[in-house]
Amino acid sequence: MTDNEGSITTEVKDHIFLIGLNRPEKLNGYTPTMATQLVDAMTELDTNDELWVGVLFAHGDHFTAGLDLPKWTDRMSSNDRSHTDQSSRIDPMALGRACRKPIITAVKGITYTFGIELALAGDIIIAADNCRFSQLEPARGIHATGGATIRFVERGGWGNAMYHLLTCDEFDAEEAYRIGLVQEIVPAGSELTRALELAARICEMAPLAVQETKASSKRWIDEGFKATVNAMGSVQSKLLASDDAKEGVASFVERRSAQFKGR
Repeated sequence: MTDNEGSITTEVKDHIFLIGLNRPEKLNGYTPTMATQLVDAMTELDTNDELWVGVLFAHGDHFTAGLDLPKWTDRMSSNDRSHTDQSSRIDPMALGRACRKPIITAVKGITYTFGIELALAGDIIIAADNCRFSQLEPARGIHATGGATIRFVERGGWGNAMYHLLTCDEFDAEEAYRIGLVQEIVPAGSELTRALELAARICEMAPLAVQETKASSKRWIDEGFKATVNAMGSVQSKLLASDDAKEGVASFVERRSAQFKGR
């Protein structure tokens, strides 16, 4: 084993952007170098109009064992989030500027701490049936600061969130599915294939409409019911003026599959 800093891989398949955690010899332990590269990749996904859906996965047998803590303690002590606290850059944890494109995450094997938070920062999670989850920060004398204390409650409810956040237990894919953290469980080794299938399905929809659908749901979480309702009319008017909306109507009338362009 080498104590390398790891990397983030990227690959484009049609309109799908694959983003891979790449430090398998260290269970994809997350380093500051990987963090900088992941911000770059997420920002590319957000800003490139030819990329419609992101798929986040990991190389090797495990998603990630979490932060490589010795490489992060100085930043954590000084509350240094400079690699994401820029208005023009995407925060992969979606605590700052969030990606406007849908993100599907394929998790497998060990998926601890930061790994859970990173997956929950996206939109849909596909879990291999060999997943081992644990949000164990209090066992290390710290607490989760990547979104777990928020999103566990959002998706799993207060009791389920406190059960796992406070006991720091290890739980499996079935429990993650039961409490709503993951959306599907698939046989180990097929999680990325399934994530790509779902991404391809989403890419059949009008990308501007997909992005505004995500934005509307996020607006409800961030700003509340009234703000979300108030925005619906103007957003719908903007979408109706798009070429894709015209194509959607034409495909309905002509009884054919729509061919959307994202404009």
